Formats: sequence, structure tokens, C-alpha cells
Amino acid sequence: MKSSTIDLTVVQRSDRWRPAELVFWLLPVLGYLLFPDNLVLLTQIAITGLFCLSLDLILGYAGIVSLGHAAFFGVGAYAAGLLASHGWGEPLSGLLIAAVVSAALGFVTSLLVLRGADLTRLMVTLGVAMMLFEVANKLTAITGGVDGLQGIEMQPLFGLFRFDMVGKTAYWYAVLVLFFLFWSARRLVHSPFGLSLKGIRLNVARMPALGAPVNARLAAVYTIGAAYAGVAGALMAQTTQFVALDVLAFNRSAELLLILVLGGSGSLYGALIGTMVFMSAHHVLSDLNPEYWQFWLGALLLVIVLFARDGVMGGLRRAAARIPLLSGGAK
Repeated sequence: MKSSTIDLTVVQRSDRWRPAELVFWLLPVLGYLLFPDNLVLLTQIAITGLFCLSLDLILGYAGIVSLGHAAFFGVGAYAAGLLASHGWGEPLSGLLIAAVVSAALGFVTSLLVLRGADLTRLMVTLGVAMMLFEVANKLTAITGGVDGLQGIEMQPLFGLFRFDMVGKTAYWYAVLVLFFLFWSARRLVHSPFGLSLKGIRLNVARMPALGAPVNARLAAVYTIGAAYAGVAGALMAQTTQFVALDVLAFNRSAELLLILVLGGSGSLYGALIGTMVFMSAHHVLSDLNPEYWQFWLGALLLVIVLFARDGVMGGLRRAAARIPLLSGGAK
């Protein structure tokens, strides 16, 4: 009998970059050229996009629901902020340390999160975030409490690029980190490991019969998602040079979940597109109508959810499928 082998041709083909993706990654350059006075907002979009990407890894691909994902974002922010406020302001090492600390928290809490079903996971993740919020609120000597962590001073990036008031260095720093981590996540979800995560999300009962260690895979992706969220939090602390207590607040986790549903979970690009749509609409509507902007933002979200199945990304897929030129190589 011939020895069985695994055909990875489909995996390799799905990992190829498509022209539409390359065009998408020209948007940061276009945004820099068209909106040079709004680099702070564009930087926040990039950071929030990375944060939303981290949730997409655990929810969109592994099916782990969470209402406390801000716990990892906040821990990463405080880790990088505390390092910088105590004299260690080198940006890249700060990101690495924040990722390690958040990943450690993610691994420990995954032992609790994976013990129950969806409702149990919601409660556990929410409980962890609430406890960390109160810890940060009480330890005012370390975190600054409600006044926030101040005194953060960042060293020039690579010893050459200072974090200026305009935000040029912060913007390109955030965009490059986002692109690198997106590329890594893209490789991950198109790998056999990523395909096993999709199988677990679709039918967790059958995956052990195929030899997939379900709990180990879920713990691994939960840890990776926590590390990504920690890096996003560290970016926020480094680029704003301030860490507010609300980095651990419940509304940050809830808003993140809303953004992911808006963009479309399980596609990576849905996390980024949802962030762009939500934060751009938030900015424009709050300027046009400061008193009732939440009403119009809520109406916009309802329209998108009602008429764009699977979020904005799902709507774009269906639109592309109707155009032969765009749907020829799409999958």
C-alpha cells in the first residue's frame, strides 16, 4: 500500500497574495498623502485594526467568544508604559515585552476559558477584565489610577526617528507593525494549523477523530491573540505616551466586538475594514452632530448589518462575485 500523504496544494494557493490585497495595502500611503493633518486619527485606526485582528484570530477562526479582550490590550499598554516611565523607552523591545506579558496572561486564562461553552467563556473573559480593571484602579502608585499613567518618554525609533508632535513617526511605526503582524496572521490562518482551527469552529466534535488536539490548538491561538492585543496596547501607550484606565474598560471590549461583526469575522481583512468604517464614521458624525452622533452611527451600523450579510467584507465578496474580472481567481 502506498503511504498516505497530505496534499498542501490548496493551502499553498490560498496563501498567495491577490492584486486586491496589494491595492489595499497602498491605502496607508494614500491616507498619509491625502490626510497629513489627521495622522493621529490614522494611527489610532491602525492600532485599533491590530486590536480587532487579535479578536478575529480567536473568534473568527477558533470560535472563542470573548467580552473581556481589553484585558490583554490593557496589560500590554501598562507593560510598555511602565517600562518607558521607568527609563526603558526603546520602542521595539517594549513591544516584545508587552507581547510576552500579554501572551502569558492569555495562556493562564485559556485554562479557564476553554473549560466551558460560549456563555461560560463570555463570563470568564468578562470577569478577568473586570478584576484587572479594579486592580489597576487600586494600584494608583503604579498605574496612576483614574489619573492615568504619565511620564512616558519614548526613545527615537531605531535611534533615528523621534516621535514628533505631528505624528509621522508614530503613524508609520504603527502601520509597519500592523503589516508585519497581519502578514504573520495571514500565514498562520492559511497553514494546516489555521485550517484545523476552522475545523474546530465548524465541528469541534469531529476534530479529535482526525487527530487534532482541540484544547491545545485553542489554547495556542488564544495565547497568540492575547499577544497581538498586547502589542496593540503597547503601540497605543508608546504613540500617545499616556495610558488611561479605560484601556481595561468593558466598553472597549464591547466596541471591539461590534467592529468585528461590522467588518466581518473570519477573514482578517474584515477586522481592518470594519475598523476603518467604524472609526471614520465615528469621527465624521461626531464632528457633524456632536449631540446626536451616536444615533446616526447606530443607524449606519443597522443598515450595514441588514443589507451586508457577514459584514462589510461579506458585501464586498458578493459584489466582487458579480464582476467576472474580480471573481475569476477569488475563493
